[in-house]
Amino acid sequence: MNKEKRSNIINSIIAVLIALLFLFPIYWLLTMSFKSDEEIFGKILTYYPHDFTVAPWIDNFRDPAFLRSLKNSVIISILTMCLALIFGVPTAYGMGKYKMKGSRAFLLTFLVTQMLPASLMLTPMYLIFNKVGLLGTYLGPAIAIASGSVPFIVVTLRPYFKGVPVALDDAARIDGCGVLKSFFMVMIPAIKTGIITVTVLSFLSGWNDLVYSMTFNVKTEMRPLTANIYKFQTKYGMKWNSIMAYGAILVLPIVLIFVFLQKYIVGGMTAGAVKE
Repeated sequence: MNKEKRSNIINSIIAVLIALLFLFPIYWLLTMSFKSDEEIFGKILTYYPHDFTVAPWIDNFRDPAFLRSLKNSVIISILTMCLALIFGVPTAYGMGKYKMKGSRAFLLTFLVTQMLPASLMLTPMYLIFNKVGLLGTYLGPAIAIASGSVPFIVVTLRPYFKGVPVALDDAARIDGCGVLKSFFMVMIPAIKTGIITVTVLSFLSGWNDLVYSMTFNVKTEMRPLTANIYKFQTKYGMKWNSIMAYGAILVLPIVLIFVFLQKYIVGGMTAGAVKE
C-alpha cells in the first residue's frame, strides 16, 4: 500500500469519526423520542428503544397549540426569506455590477452588522415596532430576522454578480431586454446556485429564531415552535420523550433541507467566497 492510499484511508476514517460525533446528538434525539417514560427513567441506560412508542409524536400532532406554533414558524420563516431576498438580491446586484463611490465602505458596513449580537438590537427595534404597530404580528420578527440575513446575502451574492460576464448582460439588452427583465431573465438564472444557497439559509434563519419571536410576538398564540418547547416542563417533572419528539420535528426540516440541497449550499458558499 503506497503512502498516498494509506493517507486517504486515514483521512476517510477521521472524516467518518467526525461525522459520527456530530450526528450522534440527532440519533440520541430520535431514539429518546421513541422511548417510553419508564425506559427513559430506568436504571439501565439503553442506546435504542426497547419499549418502542410513537405516542409522543402523536400527542404533539394532536395538540392544537403545537399545530399553531408550527404554522407560526412556517409563516415567519417564509416572510423572513421573502423580505431578505427582496432587499438583499437587488443590493448585491447593484454592488456587484456597478462601480459606486464608497462601495467598499458600504460593504464593510454590511460585514460589521453581521457581527452585532441580537441582544444589542432588541431594545431599539422593540421601541420602533411598538411605535408603528408591529408588535404581536408576524411581520415584526420577520423584519428583524431579515435585517440580519440581508448583509449575508449581499456579501455572498456580490462576487457572483461580479463574476457574470458583462457580454451576457449586453446581449440581453441588444435583444430588447430592459434592466428589470435582464435582471430576472438573465442575471438570476446565471447565479442559480448562489440564489438557492441564500434562499435556504434565509429560510432557516427564520425557522431557528427564538430571540426576536419571543420579544416581538407579545401574543403567546403567535409564537413559533422554538418559543413553546417550555410547555413540557410541568410541576410533575419533564416529559423528556415529548420534548425529544418536539425537538426532532423542529430539527428534521433543517436536516432534510441540507441533505437534499447540500451540493447547492456548499457549492454556493465556496464559490461566493472566492469569486471576485
